[in-house]
Amino acid sequence: MSDWDKVLAGGPLNSQSKEIADDRIRGQALLARLNATPAGESDARQRLCGELFGHCPPSCWISSPFICEFGRNIHVGEQTFFNFNVTILDVGEVHIGKHVLLAPNVQIYTATHSMDHLERRNWTAYNKPVRIGDDCWIGGGAIICPGVTIGPRSIIGAGAVVTRDIPADSLAVGNPAKVIRKLNPGEIRDPDLLS
Repeated sequence: MSDWDKVLAGGPLNSQSKEIADDRIRGQALLARLNATPAGESDARQRLCGELFGHCPPSCWISSPFICEFGRNIHVGEQTFFNFNVTILDVGEVHIGKHVLLAPNVQIYTATHSMDHLERRNWTAYNKPVRIGDDCWIGGGAIICPGVTIGPRSIIGAGAVVTRDIPADSLAVGNPAKVIRKLNPGEIRDPDLLS
């Protein structure tokens, strides 16, 4: 097993691993190039996204600045849009579906730490993957915590902190985020809850 295989299987992230350290350096270099490439140079930006992410089709748009740690563990579906200042901490895998909208300042975390303070002294991290289904809209400043799955067609309100799974076709708001109602396909959404 590679060091990444061990991490993605639930083992601790070994920051001293050459494989992981090299991937972090590579990811940060590609990220710096992406963020320095003007929006008008879409072909170059798409090429960089293809190198940075585990999967990112040309139909996606990633606005700068964008922040991630490795990039390799992020998998994005067709026609997905990241607005400004999206942050993804991708110690574990992040799967984002097709036609997903991430508003400004959305944060997605897969990294977590031990409850034991002595283990935290070594900066030991673990991962809990995040999944966001097709056709979701994640409102501005929302935080998606480790291990969360958001079902297809759901909407997460601006500023929500999602600590638990959200079922499909749901509107969830607040801290911690709670489902306040089910959504019907094609209905008009309340823009005041989102942005």
